[in-house]
Amino acid sequence: MKKLFKLIKGNRLLYLAAMMAIAISTFLSTLEPMVTKVTIDSIIGNKPLDVPAPIARFVVFLGGKDVLWRNLWICALCLVAITSTRGIFLFLRGKLSSQAAENIARNMREKLYDHIQNLPYGYHVKAESGDLIQRCTSDVDTVRKFFANQMVDIGRAIFIVTFSLIMMLSLNKKMTLIAMIIVPFIFIFSYVFFNKIKSTFEKSDAQEGVLTSILQENLSGVRVVKAFGRQTFEIEKYEKENAKYRDLTFKLIKLLSTYWSLSDFLCMTQIGLVLMSGIYFAVKGEITLGTLVVFNTYEGMLLWPIRQLGRILSDMGKMTVSLGRITNILEIPEEQEHGKALKPEIQGEVTFENVTFEYDKDSEVLNDISFTVKKGETVAIVGPTGSGKSSLMHLLLRLYDYNKGSIKIDGIELSDIERKWIRNNVGIVLQEPFLYSRTIKENIKIAKLDSEDIEIENAATAAAVHNVITSFEKGYDTIVGEKGVTLSGGQRQRVAIARTLIKKMPILIFDDSLSAVDAETDRLIREELKKKSADNTTFIISHRISTVMDADKIIVLNHGKVESIGTHDELVNKDGIYKRIWEIQNSLDTFDEEDNKACNE
Repeated sequence: MKKLFKLIKGNRLLYLAAMMAIAISTFLSTLEPMVTKVTIDSIIGNKPLDVPAPIARFVVFLGGKDVLWRNLWICALCLVAITSTRGIFLFLRGKLSSQAAENIARNMREKLYDHIQNLPYGYHVKAESGDLIQRCTSDVDTVRKFFANQMVDIGRAIFIVTFSLIMMLSLNKKMTLIAMIIVPFIFIFSYVFFNKIKSTFEKSDAQEGVLTSILQENLSGVRVVKAFGRQTFEIEKYEKENAKYRDLTFKLIKLLSTYWSLSDFLCMTQIGLVLMSGIYFAVKGEITLGTLVVFNTYEGMLLWPIRQLGRILSDMGKMTVSLGRITNILEIPEEQEHGKALKPEIQGEVTFENVTFEYDKDSEVLNDISFTVKKGETVAIVGPTGSGKSSLMHLLLRLYDYNKGSIKIDGIELSDIERKWIRNNVGIVLQEPFLYSRTIKENIKIAKLDSEDIEIENAATAAAVHNVITSFEKGYDTIVGEKGVTLSGGQRQRVAIARTLIKKMPILIFDDSLSAVDAETDRLIREELKKKSADNTTFIISHRISTVMDADKIIVLNHGKVESIGTHDELVNKDGIYKRIWEIQNSLDTFDEEDNKACNE
């Protein structure tokens, strides 16, 4: 209830107005049977007015029993007026509650999206995107439906029970007691049902998230599925999980059908008991015919919210589960600034001093890393797969925080510099570039939204992709499709490079991002970068020696440690990993040259 009260913040007046509307409409609905009773017993019949005082005074106001007997249309008009007014307030109730529910859903989606954007990088590495989509869409919609319907239905049920009991007690206490005999059993049954439905829906909802994850994963990797002919395997995998979801949903439906059938039986039994008791008391003369009609009407009104309690509780159970899944995300701490959150003017000097880092305990990725990079230098990082090259750059971007040691930029501790400020001054081109389903121009402008066309073209030229773009029919206005699917791997990579270069940053990182382009394009890009080297400190991660050999400094990593540091000439004359890689690649290049020469001859 605390969570619910917190969620409706900003919409409490709307809900208060909706509750007032439902209270008035419910009160009016309890007056309708009283009009029928007065008409049967006191207008058509000769019984004295045996109704609450306000209703009796209203009869007198209309002219008394004699006038109403000669003008029965007035009684009918009263019923029409009450029903019409009740309809107006029911409309207001629906409008106000729906408006509040939509506001809550909008706020919840925005809060979720904003929170997910600010969660640590480490969380996104482990999270399943399909499950996150499920929580941001289906779970939010479940909460919205509850606030639009069941939230006010709870109020309606309370008002109906309260007003009906007051009216029934004012007419006959014995009949009221009989009318309430089975009600406690229905309440107990509904409570048991609530616990059952909650646990079952939780499993069903989680399984739906699994289905969404599989679907999202397959749509993203459809080319891999087709390339390896894995359609049958993927279909079987989806069918297996879909069958689990069907079984859980079917179990949910069986629970609902059991509840509705048993609750119908209990409610009909209660109505039958009131009807038989009423007939017995009416024959004995203890109650009037009008009172019998009123009690049967009120009994139906009383049992409706109690019977609906199962539906309200089942939807509340679903809402509780969905709200819990949403809250689980919102309770995950966002990236925190533990340092001073400084925003210095970054020049580009980088120093690593005895840096140690691990993703998990007892699993060191980097161990005692130390080196210094001066402003404007181009530094290459090479090493076997898993040696910690990308992890090193992740630390520089503050995607993760180092466990021991010190990283300084221009003499300032990295942890004291605001994360967002670091990322605005350190540009990175990833090995697997991501392009949005927009035009090429829009994809390049993402890094700098106010960039001019000439800046976009200059960045594309530096990335050796300008000529490729202009060869397209629509040029820079070409839609690249989802994830840039209409472009080749090398073209996507070069557009991503242009996107990074358009925003002049003092530090640039190329995380094995030149491997997707051919050797000639690689050379052209490096030449452009060399022209800018006075203004930028550049880190290049690569397995290709031809890409790194012109770097001012080459850092060789092996098993998370610095094996050696030097220039290309120094490292090829020194035993180690770099020399072995150079010899292997050099021999392959020689073989390719001889092979090409033989083919030409």
